[in-house]
Amino acid sequence: MAVLLYAYRDGDANMRSVWLCTRNDVLGNLAVMVAALGVFGTGTAWPDLAVAAVMAWLAISGGWSVIRQARQELATGDQVSSGAH
Repeated sequence: MAVLLYAYRDGDANMRSVWLCTRNDVLGNLAVMVAALGVFGTGTAWPDLAVAAVMAWLAISGGWSVIRQARQELATGDQVSSGAH
């Protein structure tokens, strides 16, 4: 799915949000598997905590990016019409 959405990564705020959420899901799933191997290999929780911190940062930075873009679109009138009147 992420490959299909890659073309829309620079679209309006809604499309960018979908792209960022999908990208973060893919990265998060891969990171969780790596963290599981790290926890198994080290016997500590640090790999899991590191992945949680990275995933939190991705979610927060993606959210702020979409908020900034949406505010800019609203201010300049660049938003795409949803078809609803």
